[in-house]
Amino acid sequence: MPLIPDLLYETRAIARSLIDYSAGAHVRLGVTGLSRAGKTIFITALIEHLTKATSPAMRGRKNTLPVFRVHAEGRLIGGALEPQPDDDVPRFAYEDHIDALAGPGGRPEARHWPQSTRRISEMRLRLAFQQKGGLRPGRHFLTLDIVDYPGEWLLDLPLLTKSFAQWSKESFAAASSAARAPLAAQWRGFAAQNDPKAKFIESEARQAAELFTAYLRACRAEEFGFSSLPPGRFLMPGDLAGSPALTFAPLAVEPNDVFPPNSLAAMMERRYEAYKAHVVKPFFRDHFSRLDRQIVLVDALAALNAGPAAIRDLEVALADVLTAFRAGRSNILSALFRPKIDRILFAATKADHLHHTSHDRLEAILRQLTAKAIARVEGVGAEVDVIALAAVRATREAKVDGHGGPALEAVIGTPIEGERIGGEIFDGKTEAAIFPGELPADPKAVFRDPAGAPPPPDIDYRFVRFRPPIVARAADGTALPAPHIRLDRALQFLIGDKMT
Repeated sequence: MPLIPDLLYETRAIARSLIDYSAGAHVRLGVTGLSRAGKTIFITALIEHLTKATSPAMRGRKNTLPVFRVHAEGRLIGGALEPQPDDDVPRFAYEDHIDALAGPGGRPEARHWPQSTRRISEMRLRLAFQQKGGLRPGRHFLTLDIVDYPGEWLLDLPLLTKSFAQWSKESFAAASSAARAPLAAQWRGFAAQNDPKAKFIESEARQAAELFTAYLRACRAEEFGFSSLPPGRFLMPGDLAGSPALTFAPLAVEPNDVFPPNSLAAMMERRYEAYKAHVVKPFFRDHFSRLDRQIVLVDALAALNAGPAAIRDLEVALADVLTAFRAGRSNILSALFRPKIDRILFAATKADHLHHTSHDRLEAILRQLTAKAIARVEGVGAEVDVIALAAVRATREAKVDGHGGPALEAVIGTPIEGERIGGEIFDGKTEAAIFPGELPADPKAVFRDPAGAPPPPDIDYRFVRFRPPIVARAADGTALPAPHIRLDRALQFLIGDKMT
């Protein structure tokens, strides 16, 4: 990138940091995760709890955030939404998402999960609290900027250090794996017919991009559950759909190859570099590089349902996610001039689909998935934690008849219409008691591919998706925050140190 734009960007970044620092306590929290991980639900629940925790409707009720110390100690005064700082970023549609969870038009039977994240959005909260000690005890404020963005975009950041040839080679290698090869067959067959040094023809480039995108889309389908699928905008094109920046595909080229002008490879390389320059870099410069706390939501249960190949692919994706973070211990100088992410939380979502006796095992699986990458991040000073949570709890627990054996630990909820276990298909209206099974005691067991052999004896689980719970209301009709699992622990890790 040219030197002058770089200097202008650095100047603007320093100015923004000075403004934020002079305004008092401030956290810019990034919320991301791969497709269907629950980003929208997490942010909606976080906002609802922080804005309603001290409302009149909640007075006298059991503490709903016991691990979030500022609330548990009675020091949280209240939270309120404020205009977001960036006028060119869409506002997080909090009110629409609350309406979807409750049921549009006040009809609980129509309740549904909100639409998942497909673009960046933002929301600002101002939290008032009593500081219990230090040099200035008394009433203080914390400004919390929440930045919601698709995790698929985060997987694009490693492309900034890769040439077109390197990315092409890695893409073909991934597509040739036993699990992906059938899904990539049509694209790979077409690519094999292309001579990278032949004259560029727009229709061929478009067809190659369409077949490559179809392959990525097939990999993301629920039955396969693959996660490492860059470039991210191929699956979420938005207003870039059909543009040259999204009309390219990998080619069978080597790093030292020289391409004739106007050749297929020369044009594909040009468009790949344009994608990095006009899509990836602006996201990094304008949004990602400004974050100082981050939560990464992971739908490990979907990968477990899809099998060992999906689990191994998720491990690769999470490693790529961590290499993207400019992590390090934050201090006054870094806050002023080059903020660094100093706390990263990995959260396995949908813990309510499991009985609580399996929650520790879900955490252990996620810790195993991120172990190598976390070691690198912790080595440069960032604090990292791993938890299992459900920002909105859609089930409750019960014991069910074990049909002659011991009682089974089950979860009860309303499965989404079309969900099935064995021969039973759920109608989306009726509650059901589901025995999800137990996750393996050894987290490494989920990586084993039995290759036709029966799975290890301690692997026996099945997960279904549930509808949102019916919203509880106070005596005056005010909607109450939905129950959760460990949302308070996430809040304590992400912002608790700023509200002591």
